[in-house]
Amino acid sequence: MEQPNEAGSRGEGLGSREEVSSSDPWLLAASLPSAEDSPLATRYSPPVGPSPQGGIVRAAAVLAVGNVASRVLGLAREMVKANLFGTTPLLAAFQAAAYVPTGLFDLIIGGMVNSSLVPVFSDYAERERRDELWRVLSMVLSLATLVLLAVVAVVEVFAPQVAWLVGALNFTQPELSAVSIRLIRLTTPAVLFLGLASILTGALYALKRFTIPAFIGAAFNGTIVVAALLTQEVTGLVWGLLIGSLLQVVLQLPALRDARLRPLFDPRHPAIRRIIKLYIPILAGLVVNQIAIMLSYNLAIRTGDQSLNYMNYATTLYQFPLGLVVTALSIATLPTLSRQAADLDAFRATLADGLRLVLALILPATAGLFALAPAIIGLLFEHGAFTAADTATTALVLRVYLAGMPFAAADQMLVFASYARKDTWRPALVGFVSIVVYSAVALLLLGSLGLLSLMVADAVKHVVHTALMIVVVRRQIGGVSGGPVARSAAKSLVAALLTGGAAFGAAWAVGQVAAGTGTLAWLPAVAAGGLAGVLAYTAAVFALDISETRSLPRLLRR
Repeated sequence: MEQPNEAGSRGEGLGSREEVSSSDPWLLAASLPSAEDSPLATRYSPPVGPSPQGGIVRAAAVLAVGNVASRVLGLAREMVKANLFGTTPLLAAFQAAAYVPTGLFDLIIGGMVNSSLVPVFSDYAERERRDELWRVLSMVLSLATLVLLAVVAVVEVFAPQVAWLVGALNFTQPELSAVSIRLIRLTTPAVLFLGLASILTGALYALKRFTIPAFIGAAFNGTIVVAALLTQEVTGLVWGLLIGSLLQVVLQLPALRDARLRPLFDPRHPAIRRIIKLYIPILAGLVVNQIAIMLSYNLAIRTGDQSLNYMNYATTLYQFPLGLVVTALSIATLPTLSRQAADLDAFRATLADGLRLVLALILPATAGLFALAPAIIGLLFEHGAFTAADTATTALVLRVYLAGMPFAAADQMLVFASYARKDTWRPALVGFVSIVVYSAVALLLLGSLGLLSLMVADAVKHVVHTALMIVVVRRQIGGVSGGPVARSAAKSLVAALLTGGAAFGAAWAVGQVAAGTGTLAWLPAVAAGGLAGVLAYTAAVFALDISETRSLPRLLRR
């Protein structure tokens, strides 16, 4: 379930964020998201398009650095949580509560950045129209503030009912449900700050001021880390969430120092009407997505009071390589696909290059992570309150999740290709079908597999979504160069198997995967396994002539 381009100053082509939007709900997060993952910088990227001054490369570089910083600090956040709280049910209560503001944000404001705000703001971003931009931005901020304050008020009053929706009443310990209700009331105001920060991000992207928005996700995660370390309590996570959300607003204000903002209400303004019109198809997908996430929370908590924690830690590692690879490839490929939309031969060639490259990178990453899952989890998380038993369970959850990773990566490229053809409705419909499949599989297997039923359902979902998107894209462009992509995938799969085998063998040889615990024991396993995996993959690239790894520069040059 998981989030780049600039096609002109007026938000045309792929730069108009409706093509790179969240209408496919599972692009927001490859699987169940971390409850307090930054809803901004890690999901969104600025509109990047052709520029004689090298704007693509500069914007892409800024975004990439910001994305890496955010994800590294997000990983540090999870490490601190693991050390302080392990997999305690109290942490699960927080996870359920923290989903409320981030879920509301995704539903109400989040999808607008991609689909509506940037393209509309871009219409007024030229210097001669800047006064009207400030007027439109003032209207959006004013209306959003009223709506979000009303939402916060409703949640505060109906917190028990909201807790039921996210599964927080399914805890076996009644006191945990009571804690979740209290935490929901404490965390919900964050949706106001997240929403306002998102709107400011959209304005800055339209103005091509990328640097500060690129790093607010890192600031968000860093704040949670600091707050948790200072308090050593779950309430510190709450304060980190609230302060981090507010910080995303504060940090962006200097970049808008020339803005003339004021309370202003004109819901019939053409810009407001266009924002709403562009957002309608996105909203449908987001509603379905939030329903699916709430179902996941409900089912997970039913399998045990600690289950949300295992899912969260596993998802953090699952999303790390997926996010980095997909983001990089999106930056490289999407502007090109946008420019080539009318040239089907060139479009198909670029899409094929993107698919081959994503598989060449994600397949060995999947195999390596699968082979070293216990060692990596032990190294990162097995400290303090996080036990060896927690490591074993989290590793199992992660390994089942990984079955869907290659499909999730390739699928996003296919969805972006559809967006480049200005088709958002069919990906949205495919997203709906895949969610239905996910829900059906999860419910069917829950009794026999427990928590793992959700991971199996996630993998099946990605397979179904990818298969349907292949059909959609084939109808749009007359094919996706299936033969060359399949041959490339086969070679990448062989390389991945060699990578995983070498990584596992090296880790096993130092005697750590099965028996070691603690940093000094896990570190040699990760180091030996990682080095062996990299060497094996490098050798396979040359032996099998996997030329796809050299195609990224070519994608950037197009």
